[in-house]
Amino acid sequence: MTDLIQTVLIYALPVIFAITLHEAAHGYAAQRLGDNTAAMMGRVTLNPMVHIDPLGTIFMPLLLYFSTGGAFLFGYAKPVPVRFDRLRHPKKDMVWVALAGPASNLLQALLWGVVLYVLAGVGLQERFFLEMCRAGMLTNVVMFAFNLFPLPPLDGGRILVGLLPRRQAAMVSRIEPWGFFIVMALVIAGVVSALWMQPIMALTFSLLKLALSPLSFLLH
Repeated sequence: MTDLIQTVLIYALPVIFAITLHEAAHGYAAQRLGDNTAAMMGRVTLNPMVHIDPLGTIFMPLLLYFSTGGAFLFGYAKPVPVRFDRLRHPKKDMVWVALAGPASNLLQALLWGVVLYVLAGVGLQERFFLEMCRAGMLTNVVMFAFNLFPLPPLDGGRILVGLLPRRQAAMVSRIEPWGFFIVMALVIAGVVSALWMQPIMALTFSLLKLALSPLSFLLH
């Protein structure tokens, strides 16, 4: 139990940052591209309280973590409201709005990696902070990969709809009302993990390692 509580404390800050910046990035991108709905509702902000969903962000992840011993974890935040019809170029701009969230997670993973290298370089031995940096990288890479899964309502599904010809895009977008349940079924069946998450995460960590390689001198 003590180990579980310590793990929750290590992951708390990275998860809050990951979720908050992900949602704020969607709202900011939409605002820049012509839709100020999220801004008017106060969602283009770094205040985590306006993005946190009590059930999806706190209760569900904690329940799953403790009930499965950390083997399965899932959560979500309040989706940022976007009126795609208000975007200057709705079909094209939809792609950029959807990409903004995962892009924020990729950037955060890189920044947590930089902090990890710097802390190790200055000789910090405090396990809590080093593990928090590793948790920050892992959390954001997981969010980056999962949200890019090409099925609505995930960001990857919206990107796919924006890129496909209109007829095919309309067919894919009709999946959205059931998309969440389809994704959850695929997650539970292990399909998302085996065929999507593992390859995408492996590639992402390889790219992060390459990007961080100029800092490797700090470890010597």
